[in-house]
Order: sequence, then C-alpha cells, then structure tokens
Amino acid sequence: MTVRKATLINASGRYLKVILTVLVNAILARILTPFDFGVVAVITVFSTFFSTLSDMGLGPAIVQKKDLSRSDIDNLFTYSVYVAFGLSAVFMLCAFPIAAFYKDSIYLKPTFLLTVSLFFNALNMVPGGMLNRDKRFVTIAVRTVVVYVVSAAISIWLALHGWRFYALVAQAILSSVLQFIWNYLSTRPRLVAHPSAASVAKVKSYSLYQFAFNVVNYFARNLDNLLTGKFMGEVNLGNYNKAYNLMLFPVSNLSGVVSPVLHPILSDYQDDPRAIYTRYMRLVRFLWCLGIFVAGFAFLSADEIIGILYGPQWEPCVVCFKFLAIAIIPQMINASAGAIFQAIGNTRLLFLSTCVNTAVTLAAILLGVFCGRSIEMLSLCVAVSYIFHFICAFWFLVRRGFRYSAGPFLRELVPEMVMTAAMVAAVLAYPFSVGGLVYSLLAKTGYLLLVFALMMLVSREYRLFKFK
Repeated sequence: MTVRKATLINASGRYLKVILTVLVNAILARILTPFDFGVVAVITVFSTFFSTLSDMGLGPAIVQKKDLSRSDIDNLFTYSVYVAFGLSAVFMLCAFPIAAFYKDSIYLKPTFLLTVSLFFNALNMVPGGMLNRDKRFVTIAVRTVVVYVVSAAISIWLALHGWRFYALVAQAILSSVLQFIWNYLSTRPRLVAHPSAASVAKVKSYSLYQFAFNVVNYFARNLDNLLTGKFMGEVNLGNYNKAYNLMLFPVSNLSGVVSPVLHPILSDYQDDPRAIYTRYMRLVRFLWCLGIFVAGFAFLSADEIIGILYGPQWEPCVVCFKFLAIAIIPQMINASAGAIFQAIGNTRLLFLSTCVNTAVTLAAILLGVFCGRSIEMLSLCVAVSYIFHFICAFWFLVRRGFRYSAGPFLRELVPEMVMTAAMVAAVLAYPFSVGGLVYSLLAKTGYLLLVFALMMLVSREYRLFKFK
C-alpha cells in the first residue's frame, strides 16, 4: 500500500471526525464553562502520564519488528494486562495527592472515574499496534468515527442534564472502552497462563527508547497545564487549554492524517534510508505549504474563529490562540518526525532529540508562568519553544539519522521559507474592516486564499499536492 492510498483512507475517517469535533466542541463550549474544562484538563495531565507509562513503546515496536509471531503477540498482550491492572490501582490512589496538591477535593471523583479510561487505554496498546502493523486503515477509520459519535453524543446529553465536567469525563471513558472493544474484536489477541519473557526481549531494545521518548515528551506537552492549573487557577487553565487545543486542531487533522500511516508504510523500507528520506522531504515541503495558509488564517482570524465556535465567554483565549498560531508550521512538520525515527529504527535519536526539546520547553513554560505571569505570555513562550523544536528535531534526524549535510536539506526548503515571509507580510498588511463575525471571517478567508494561491502558482509548489 502506498503512502497516498493509506493517507486517503485515513483522511476519510479523520475529516469526518473533524466536522463532528467542531460541532461537538461548539455545543459543549456553550453548555460548559472554562472552569469545567479546566478541572478535566488538570486531571488529564496525570491520566495521560499513566497512559504513557502503560504504553511501554509496544505499539510502534509491533509495527517495526516484522519477525514477531502470533505467540509473541499473545505474550505481549498478557504483559500489557498486568501493567494495566497495576497502573490503574496506583492512579486511583493518586487521587488523594492530586486533590491535596491543588487544595480542592473536587478532583477526587473525576480521578477515580478516569481510572477506567486509563485501564482500557493500557489494554489497547497491543491490539492497536496490530491494526497498524497489518495496515488495516479502513478498520481504523471506521472505528474512529463510530467511537467518537457515540461517546460525544452521550457527553452532550450529560452536559445538557447538568453533569458539568463529568460529561467530559464520561466521553473519555466511553471512548477508551469502545475503542478497545473494537480493536480487540478485530485482532483477537489471547491471554496466556505463562507469558514468555523472550517475546519482551525481542522488542526491548526498540521499545525502551520509544517508551523513554513517550515519558519525556509527556512532560514537554503537559507541564504547562500542570503549572497553569496550580499557579493561575482553573479558569485561566481552561482558557489556555482551549486555545492550545484549538491550535493543535489543524496540526492533528492535517499532518495527523499522514503521520499515523507513515511508520507502517515506511517501515517496509527500513533497510533503504535514502528511499525514506526522499519520501519524507516531499512530505515536509507539503506540510509546510499547508501550514503557511493555516497559520496565517489562525493568526488573522482568531477573534472570528473563537467568537463563532465558542462564544463570548471564551474571549480571554483569543490572544493566546494568536500567539500559539505562530507554532502551527513547526508543529505540523514536527508531528511526522517521530514516525521517521521509528521507520529507520533509531528510537534512541528520537529520545535524545526529545530530551533537548523538553529542556527548552521547560525553560519556556517556567518563563511564561513565573516571569510573564499570564496565559498570554505563556502562550508566546511555548510558541517560540516549538520553533526551536523544529530546528533540533531536524538536526538529529537529517544530520545524525540520515547522515546528510544541512546545506542540501535547507536548499530544498527555500521556496517554503520565501512563501512564509510573504504570508507574514500579507497578514500584517490586511487592509479590510468588515462588520460581523461571519462576514469578517469570510473576507479574511477569501483574502488569504487569494494570497496563498498566487504564492503556490509563482513558486510552482502546487506540484507537491500530487504526492504518492
């Protein structure tokens, strides 16, 4: 299966979910408050950490290691069940220190409930890896849409009936349970009475660095939520988290369409790094071109986007969203770098690059929280750190992973750099003033589409959209 075909299959499910997500978020944002979203965001920081621990790098390892037998899969699944029970018990006990840390007992019950979500997310690692290994992208696409529709519908119903942040907790629980049931019935891994440690040994060297990457990357991605909730309160966290997730929306739904299929497809070329590099450079330029328009649109239209989608109560997150939009281009490109490290079999470099990026992110978050003392300055500092991530990740990947010099790599990206500068100038020079959120959004959209189309024609980079 080609990258193009796999991407089209993945995109069919992904973009249907995008439409549904926009609708669901717009509904929930008008029913629930920033405080409700902030409470769940705090707990999610901790539940995500335990989910990261439960992953153990098994999913990517199953995709990469082509010599794993059915017996090996069953052994790995059995070990994952043990891990799921152990981590779920520890997470449930952590409800008390979490409540003590934030000095509010409101976190106790949601934490207990999210233990269910953690348990099934841990169980899902092996079945999910098997689906990706076997390139069953149609099954994944259908599952993605069905699970989201069911869990979101129930979440909205609960929100309408006064369940507040428990409606968001219920959505997380239902999503993990339904996803596991679907994946398990599609792959049928078995529990064995005495799992062999030899199966773990087969994936240990690969999965160990993948696991270490996941843990370090967790802190890079969640420390801002942890500190914002502690030192700025749930309302500020709710606004910052909404802006951050809105920034991630195009990242996950544009680069996210391609990234999940990269490792399963390109792992077939793991003995031919040049073939992987050629395909990847075309993808980098493609994602950069998409990011140029999306970043410009997000920055210029922040007031209209948030006003239309979420309503006036979310106005405090507009400036945050503008600053975070600066990071959309590097975020879109960085989102696919991990799959390339995995495909060339060098998760050690993936881990090392993430360690450097985490140090930079930590410094940026501390600067924003304790020196800037506002969610706006935090957003700006985080955006700048993601630009550095791009530089760091590609130094590790191109120079040390593929062992290519930086010169040819940068020369390939000259058209994208020039187009980025042109888009910045166009956004700053926007000449119109249109009344009404909808009409203003339409005017800005038309303006940026015209600018983007002219840039693509002049540079002839439109040819990138014919990638295979």
